[in-house]
Amino acid sequence: MASTSAPPAPRIPEAVHRRRWAILGVLMLSLLIIVLDNSILNVAIKTISTPAPTGLGATQSELEWAINSYTLVFAGLLLSAGLLGDRLGRKKALLGGLVVFGIGSALAAFAGSPGELIAFRAVMGLGGAFVMPATLAVLMHVFERDEQPKAIGIWAGGVGLAIAIGPVTGGVLLDHFWWGSVFLINVPIVALALVLMLWLVPDSRDPNPGRVDPVGVVLSVVGLVLLVYGIIRGGELADFTDVTVVAAIAAGLAVLVAFVLFEKRSDHPSVDVRYFRDKVFSAAIAAIALVFFALMGVTFFSVFYTQSVRGYSPLETGLLMLPLAAAQMIFAPRARLLVDRFGNRATTTVGMLLLAATLAAFAGLDTDTPIWLLEVIFFLMGTAMAHIMTPVSVVIMQSLPREKAGSASALSNTFRQVGGALGVAVLGSVLSTAYRGAIEDDLTALPPDLRHTAGESIEATLGIAEKLGPTGRPLIAAADDAFLHAMHMTALWGAGTAVVGAVVVALFLPGRQAPRQEQGERSEQAPPARGRGQSPQPTEGPKDT
Repeated sequence: MASTSAPPAPRIPEAVHRRRWAILGVLMLSLLIIVLDNSILNVAIKTISTPAPTGLGATQSELEWAINSYTLVFAGLLLSAGLLGDRLGRKKALLGGLVVFGIGSALAAFAGSPGELIAFRAVMGLGGAFVMPATLAVLMHVFERDEQPKAIGIWAGGVGLAIAIGPVTGGVLLDHFWWGSVFLINVPIVALALVLMLWLVPDSRDPNPGRVDPVGVVLSVVGLVLLVYGIIRGGELADFTDVTVVAAIAAGLAVLVAFVLFEKRSDHPSVDVRYFRDKVFSAAIAAIALVFFALMGVTFFSVFYTQSVRGYSPLETGLLMLPLAAAQMIFAPRARLLVDRFGNRATTTVGMLLLAATLAAFAGLDTDTPIWLLEVIFFLMGTAMAHIMTPVSVVIMQSLPREKAGSASALSNTFRQVGGALGVAVLGSVLSTAYRGAIEDDLTALPPDLRHTAGESIEATLGIAEKLGPTGRPLIAAADDAFLHAMHMTALWGAGTAVVGAVVVALFLPGRQAPRQEQGERSEQAPPARGRGQSPQPTEGPKDT
């Protein structure tokens, strides 16, 4: 029975509550590093492929693995990293992850071969896997429930900031320094984040962590790595019927099924699979996967459209993407206002439909389309993303007890990474297959050994055309036409995926909650002076170190 002599003890220490916005700034700085690295590398790909001393002379396959080695390790370890952060302490996970990420960045900057770059990118993925889920988990522990949507909106806006400055920063660095500078730039940012984190961020963990689940950890890592490897390999080969692709995906799915069965029977699971019995939680997770499937697959070809077809430089390409990031920064912190007025279901469904429309708009782009139209598409795409990611992230994080915030964040980010990898692989395969089919008739005059190479991608065709000199000029126009045809088909596939996501959230996400009910819950759960948020479990608050 509740006592009437004194107000309930606050969940969050007063000292932590006072500095919560400064803590959010440090968390966004940590998140900035992770997202910045992914966006900045895309600008440097062509430079890295240049022979030494300008670059490393990496082949197309080696460049793909420089990107994919990070994704494999990052996605494969996210669940385990979120779990370990919950049990050992989120601050420790953040500090350790940042140190490993910084070391990997420094090593990658001075890599002497493509193989070394691939290995050091994997080290960066290991560090990033511990940073990403811990940032959102700490956020949930320093903000009360009524402030969490606003804080998550600002956190999501930080992603837009990283997307904005990544390509631009990469272009500026490559204009003045060597290719390794795009990795070395991470080191001073990591150092600053470490100092601020030691000073400001409190530690928190699950107060009832139970026993360690090594079998579940191993099964989740192995299953996800095999699945993501199969997806990436299928995209690389543009053939999902290849025996290695089928075997890897089948083995990954089998291991993940074994993981689910083991976790259901375990009395100390690393991930409580019962979470997915909640249709709202499952729909929100599925929405994130579908959004990034469509978005990553389509933005993958947009870089080739701007640089290979339209002839823009890496820096100019980065500047062209600013409207997408600007829209996220503007609308992500404000998306909660629409959620308060119309509810999660309506806001997210409209966002998904807007995303589908912007992806379909790529099917109308041509070689001479006014560039301002692409800017409008990017801005609307960023607007859609802001009104999807913020409400969906809030739904996921508030579906579980506060003490399981690390697990919720890890699940969210895992499905985002797997969805994105699948989007690049599957839609990349659609792009590659459509391109080869459209260009093959124009390659019949080439020698057989060049014909297959030239049909792999627009970059390969343009490379062959350049080597042929004046006789290769007709291939340039053919390559542009073939790529545009392939891009239009891929964009429609991406738009269709976003429509599926709209159906999922329209059916299963909650609508607008009654204000009276919300007010009643707040008054029962929290002291009115500070608006303390309700919690699914009355457990102890975060430890402040």
